[in-house]
Amino acid sequence: MSAQTGSEPLAIRALREEDLPAVLEIWLSANLQAHDFIPEKYWRRNLPMVRQMLPQAQVLVCEDEGKILGFSGIDNGHIEGIFVDAPVRSRGIGKALLNEWKRRFPVLTLCVYEKNKSALAFYLREGFSKVCLQQDEVTGEMEYAMVWRGAMTTV
Repeated sequence: MSAQTGSEPLAIRALREEDLPAVLEIWLSANLQAHDFIPEKYWRRNLPMVRQMLPQAQVLVCEDEGKILGFSGIDNGHIEGIFVDAPVRSRGIGKALLNEWKRRFPVLTLCVYEKNKSALAFYLREGFSKVCLQQDEVTGEMEYAMVWRGAMTTV
């Protein structure tokens, strides 16, 4: 792929079973940092469910020299999340993962919390449009439903 941390391009590939410990650690820390408006116990309580679901989901990881730097999951063109390890954020890892989904799907959707300003700005910068503002039934937080349509898509 085209993201780089140094001089070498990063590898983007499918999730493997042995990636789970690193991916779960990134999932928890990224959610705690990005969503400080949601109680920590919510994320910790959901960790076992995420652990069970990830191996059955369509998940890409971004790695450099065997170290997982970030990952993203998708379900029928709906991005469930893009998570990047804190020390390597803003280095193109999230963009590289997103670009791989854009390559594979003509239309992408996602939901992002209104209070998660940095993620919202990222998705707007990457060509997503706000569809509506709605309430997340689980957390009670307001979130934007967003959509991206590829250049060849007329739907």
